Amino acid sequence: MSAEAADREAVSGSRPCTPPQASCFEFLLDPSLLEQHLRGLHPDPSPVQLIQNQVQPPADNRRNRTLKLMALKVAAHLTWDLNLLEKDLTIPVLNMLLNEFLCVSRVPPGVKHVDLDLSTLPPTTAMAVLIYNRWAIRTIVLSSFPEKQTKPGPHQLNMMSLVQQEKELTENILSVLREQATDSITVLEGALNIKKDFYIHTLRTLDLLAADPSTANGETESSTAGLRISADHLHCQVHYDLGGIYFQQGCSDPSVYEKAKEHFRKLDSSASLCCVDEQRLAGYLSACKTLTETSDPGESQHTPYGQISCFMRNHDYGALIEAFIRDNVTLSLPHSFRHSIQLELLHKLQQGDRALEEVCHKLCVCNAVRDALEGGVLGVSFHQLLIKPSKNTISFLLEVCTRSLDKEHRSETSKRKMAIFIKTVCNRLEDVSLAFMVSSHKLFMELLQDEEKKILMEQMRKSSATVNLSAKPLPSFYDIPASASVNISQLEQQLILSLDPRHIRQILIELHGMAERPFWRVNSKWEVPVDYLNVILAIKDNLTRDLVYILMAKGLHCISIKDFAHARQLFTACLELVTEFSPKLRQVMLNELLLMEVRGHEAGAAEGNMERPPPDLVSRVRGYLEMRIHDLPLRQIVGEECVVFMLNWRENEYLTLQVPQSLVNSNPYIKLGQLIASTCKELPGPKESRRTAKELWEVVVQICSVSSQHKRSSDGRVSLLKQRESSMVNEVTAEHISIWPSSLANLQSVDVEAVVVTLKELVNYALSLNPNNQSWLCTQADIYFVTNQYSAAMHYYLQAGTVCSDYFTKPVPPDVYTDQVLKRMIKCCSLLNCHTQVAVLCQFLREVDYMTAFKALQEQNSHDSMDSFYDYIWDVTILEYLTYIHHKRGESDKRQVAIKAIGQTELNSSNPEEVLQLAAQKRKKKFLQALAKLYF
Repeated sequence: MSAEAADREAVSGSRPCTPPQASCFEFLLDPSLLEQHLRGLHPDPSPVQLIQNQVQPPADNRRNRTLKLMALKVAAHLTWDLNLLEKDLTIPVLNMLLNEFLCVSRVPPGVKHVDLDLSTLPPTTAMAVLIYNRWAIRTIVLSSFPEKQTKPGPHQLNMMSLVQQEKELTENILSVLREQATDSITVLEGALNIKKDFYIHTLRTLDLLAADPSTANGETESSTAGLRISADHLHCQVHYDLGGIYFQQGCSDPSVYEKAKEHFRKLDSSASLCCVDEQRLAGYLSACKTLTETSDPGESQHTPYGQISCFMRNHDYGALIEAFIRDNVTLSLPHSFRHSIQLELLHKLQQGDRALEEVCHKLCVCNAVRDALEGGVLGVSFHQLLIKPSKNTISFLLEVCTRSLDKEHRSETSKRKMAIFIKTVCNRLEDVSLAFMVSSHKLFMELLQDEEKKILMEQMRKSSATVNLSAKPLPSFYDIPASASVNISQLEQQLILSLDPRHIRQILIELHGMAERPFWRVNSKWEVPVDYLNVILAIKDNLTRDLVYILMAKGLHCISIKDFAHARQLFTACLELVTEFSPKLRQVMLNELLLMEVRGHEAGAAEGNMERPPPDLVSRVRGYLEMRIHDLPLRQIVGEECVVFMLNWRENEYLTLQVPQSLVNSNPYIKLGQLIASTCKELPGPKESRRTAKELWEVVVQICSVSSQHKRSSDGRVSLLKQRESSMVNEVTAEHISIWPSSLANLQSVDVEAVVVTLKELVNYALSLNPNNQSWLCTQADIYFVTNQYSAAMHYYLQAGTVCSDYFTKPVPPDVYTDQVLKRMIKCCSLLNCHTQVAVLCQFLREVDYMTAFKALQEQNSHDSMDSFYDYIWDVTILEYLTYIHHKRGESDKRQVAIKAIGQTELNSSNPEEVLQLAAQKRKKKFLQALAKLYF
């Protein structure tokens, strides 16, 4: 053997062999292997994987019952530890597993758990009920936590439809659990009164049940069968779960936090007995003590957090401010916590509690001093406070600065940081009297160096000799003096924060005095339209170029966040500036001011102010549309929004009759606007509007068409895609669809994907303006239907019915729930595996679709509530089929429910027609309301 071969053999010989993964079929052939496998150190597949693979909704046959039993035995091996099961199993799988567990544990079917007396049930049966209801409320709590969404990779894209189906199924289950939450809480509260021990199924008791249910029944339901669970252990788990659900409900009803606290307190001393996360329990307890009004005042003194929470709860804002000042010395409260308190009070102030204004100012000062002492950046709110502060605010600021420096342990670093802070305040104060107030304070004298004091005092003397600009009526933009020089980084920070045009110019003058560089690049988020960039950057004077660029960029940003007041100030200042040297930029700014006014008026309309625009604004819009200035940079969006503005305010007379024909021929936006206005104007008479509608159709088709040079080579796939997408659009119904041509001459040239995207965006926007338009709701539902989003489609089909029937208290008009819409709702339910819903909806059709209803009722993997929907069936033929099929399957309980439904006197075929119609309408109403609860 060669040395190389020997080495290979040595390496391979030393490598441990990985045993092959066990197959579930081995456990079916030899059940004893399952327990042996589960007792292994690292079983592969793991117990959770075995459950995941076997708990599926297959047909009810012997093989599948055996697989389900295996999953139950694996869960029994894990002693039904919900912490383990919830960690790796999905909600649908756990739901099926626990429902199977209820069946094998002999929980009476068709009876609500809240109506059961647990103390009289066999121990294993009672325990199954408790485990299910514990899981129900735990799942509600866990589902309320935010989840990190993972972005799928390319290899996962083909799984997205399965993921979407599971997500929709999960939402349906959660909806049912939330609806039953009160019952689950009542069941668990009742369990706390039972003092005897409980028993839970083990692998042995499950084997006995599988071997012979009739003979094993007595033993498995006796008081000694299964694994004993002490009452104390169970109560411990129930207290924790009830505390969790009450804490979650406290968001909407704060009084419930008291109940949560009581349950957590009872658990506090025995948390280790039932594998409860003690750290999480401590967090819950701390939160409850903070949130409940009846917290022990003595407890709140133990921690700084408790003190602050107590002050907030009692509205003791004087003590709160004192605590913040003391904390500036001790530094015990985190920066984030302090600022969260400030934001909470600021939110209350914004809600209308004007008494908090001074408190918010003082907290802002306290936090700014703390930030300064830690070398942090001063917040925007503090800079805003210094724009026009009161004398009392500056007096309080100096007091906080004095008290925040520890007299006994002042470090040189903290004194230097405080000196920088005081200098910053002096530089920011425009009121010279307030600046002198700071400079005369002892901290100013003690902390600042002689040279710094000299420079600042000189600057203040110059400022005091200058005319008070704020007293001048409408001062010129250039009548602003430069302030004292500070370091560049501070000035750049102020430049970024400021929205005052005069202050911006003042800062830029100082910056250009320090360094000659393009300061319009200070903030990468400052952007101006590319159409204007060359004109602005061609300005020769560097200061003026920076000023124009920054004023425009800040103004555009203010418009984007709907801060129109600041935008107007910035644009007006920019207009005043460019008027002196550039007619071209002057017209640019006039155009941008017009766009700002248009957007401002549209924003007001969106918020409910339907007052018509002033005639001056309409006149300026017309002037822009008719403007003819050569070599002027124009933004496309301005023209588009001007045309939209005219359409929104129904200026149809101008667009259809008064606009010059030369303008229509040369400006495509006006041409499109004219066609839309003409079509809308003639819409009441479809025949008369056909000609205009056809013209509009042809223009839109042209917009959505792909030019020949952009076409891909046709290999069959493209044409198939076109055919599929065009078919999809054809399946979407819409209002006024009859006015459009019924065919398209050259489908291959149309970018159908662009049409689909546009349609989706258009309908979404339309519904944001009028969410109760039944026609638009049906169109939205159709879009979701043809894109295979069936749960969302059902939501919008039901929403359309809701708005026109006063939440289904009146019949839905037949022109809303047409046969086509009902058939789509039936298909949605079928593809969501809600087969009982399918059967009920088949009755809504003008001619009952028995074939589809019977086929749906034959399905056994229905994900809806099945027999709970039988009360909504009024068609006796369907009810008779239900009794037959349940009898055939041996499902006596469900058969009795169907027999009870069919035996109702109002469904007797001998009744008068109006009685039968009334019975049908009553069931329609209740069924649609029940569906709305599921899908809304």
